[in-house]
Amino acid sequence: MCGICGIASPDGPPDRDRLAAMSDALVHRGPDSGGMHVDGPVGLAARRLAIIDLAGGDQPMSSEDGSCTVVQNGEIYNFPELRRELERDGHTFRTRSDTEVHLHLYEKHGPEFARRLRGMFAVAIWDARRRRVVLARDRYGIKPLYYRHVGGVLEFASELRALPRGEIDLDALEAFLAFNSIPAPYSIFREIRKLPPGHLLVWEETGAVHIERYARPGPVPVEELRTDDEAELTEELRARLRDSVKAHLLSDVPVGVLLSGGVDSAALAAVAAEESTDAIHTFTIGFEERSFDERADARLVAERYGTTHHELLVRPDPTVLLPALAETFDEPFADSSALPTSLVSQLAAEHVKVALSGEGGDELFGGYYTYAADLLADRVAPLARLARPLVERLPTSTSKASFDYKAKRFVRAAHLPPLERHHGWKEIFSAEARSELTGRSAPFDPVDVYRRRYRETEGADSLSRLQDVDFGIYLVDDLLVKTDRASMAHSLEARVPFLDPAVTNFAFGLPTRHKVRGLAKKVLLRKAVAPLVPKEIVQGRKRGFSIPAAAWLRGELEPFARETLSPETLARQGFFRPETVTRLIGEHVAGMEDRSRQLWGLLSFTLWYERHVEQEPPHLHSARMDALVT
Repeated sequence: MCGICGIASPDGPPDRDRLAAMSDALVHRGPDSGGMHVDGPVGLAARRLAIIDLAGGDQPMSSEDGSCTVVQNGEIYNFPELRRELERDGHTFRTRSDTEVHLHLYEKHGPEFARRLRGMFAVAIWDARRRRVVLARDRYGIKPLYYRHVGGVLEFASELRALPRGEIDLDALEAFLAFNSIPAPYSIFREIRKLPPGHLLVWEETGAVHIERYARPGPVPVEELRTDDEAELTEELRARLRDSVKAHLLSDVPVGVLLSGGVDSAALAAVAAEESTDAIHTFTIGFEERSFDERADARLVAERYGTTHHELLVRPDPTVLLPALAETFDEPFADSSALPTSLVSQLAAEHVKVALSGEGGDELFGGYYTYAADLLADRVAPLARLARPLVERLPTSTSKASFDYKAKRFVRAAHLPPLERHHGWKEIFSAEARSELTGRSAPFDPVDVYRRRYRETEGADSLSRLQDVDFGIYLVDDLLVKTDRASMAHSLEARVPFLDPAVTNFAFGLPTRHKVRGLAKKVLLRKAVAPLVPKEIVQGRKRGFSIPAAAWLRGELEPFARETLSPETLARQGFFRPETVTRLIGEHVAGMEDRSRQLWGLLSFTLWYERHVEQEPPHLHSARMDALVT
């Protein structure tokens, strides 16, 4: 795992000092070593977190004749097989590193090399013969890659903090207010974009850039859905999950598991414990609020498999935790589960360099309540509209996934078309609320990002199309961003075994009945892992690293929220109307409405802007980095 960056300029050699500064901004992603390669118009740099071939895997890495140079952020799990194939073709390897595979695979296939890779990666290759730079991002978007192309000059980096700041992109801000994250290809700055998952970017020495998609995982047409017996599918899924976990254990350093009380991470811990020759470390956190405390369920798994288990009880200190999150996330990000993910990553980083995480299981196998709502709405939308006045009068609760919160969301959106109501279940600020908040009437509709994705899956069944929207947008630009930044801030590599062709290709072919039946979710996945994990978890409700944000914002966090979102601060920044924000705080504190997700988003943006725009972007320092220095 690494941080990579580079500059390609048609006007001459890149500025070495600028390239070094970009690399320094990414040191938390790779504190073990750093390197730089400048050749003609191109400079590449990398920071390395040594996982495979600890002695010989430093980057940048060049081919024998120096014609190709590569930097990689990620891990390639099929590199042993690819290496054997390339050696049969006459290629000679000088290291045991997976990074070197890119060089020889590119020499053989050109930009098509990315299609052969099983793993998570963001890669940059300088082809000195053809005078071009090729960037590639993995098909699932597990690893990030930002770029800026202005005046023919290409700059790219693993994180936004390494690139020049500029004007705020108001369309990206509009999307942030709708989703609490910013979807690709947008970034918060107008001149910077994200390379989407499964895409290549090719820069030519003329300064021209070409972007194309090389992979697009997604659901199959209805007529191609699996019709196998459920028992056969169950066995196959269990075998495929084992195959993926085994591949993701490939490492020259110990591997752990980020263990919530849910079925996804429990399954990973179970399989990892069975497949590993060493005791697996597991890590979980809990809260004093009982409905959010998952330590007891996590212990059931840890005790069953004899893992070396580590726990952390979290008590909120907003003056420390929220500004720390603002430093970690280099563009506005308001998924409140980033806080526990960061804390559990910090805990894990004290013991291991690599940890498995359960992202992707919900999107692939039907784990969200919204999917049950999608199916239910087809039948009861007229009744929901009639019931809305009664539901809206339900008292507001602060417990996790409360009935009143879900019921209100349901009746407000059930009458809409499928995609719009699916967004409605999760929407942060509606178009009207955004207009009231900002004082602007934006012509850009963020839901168009969803609509473009949705149109690509015509011919698949209705629920699979909605799952695909979540898979390609929410998973990529929220959950995977959260996991990557939170883990790498502590120099920890997070791996996601559900996002592997062995698992995803299987899941995309499943009919709806194997995913959601009535209110039952992850039907087939639960059957597949039932022999592996305690029944309390198989039969339990959805789990994940989440926080009691609604209660905190009516308690410990209220003074901090009022101070951070003060009229003076909001007026100075100029994005949100102070009177609207003050009203939202008042409604939440009074229990009139659960505004926790909106307020968390406003806090996140305001703190981010203070730390990354009004000041110099921060350099992150992990405990592992500090240990190397001392």
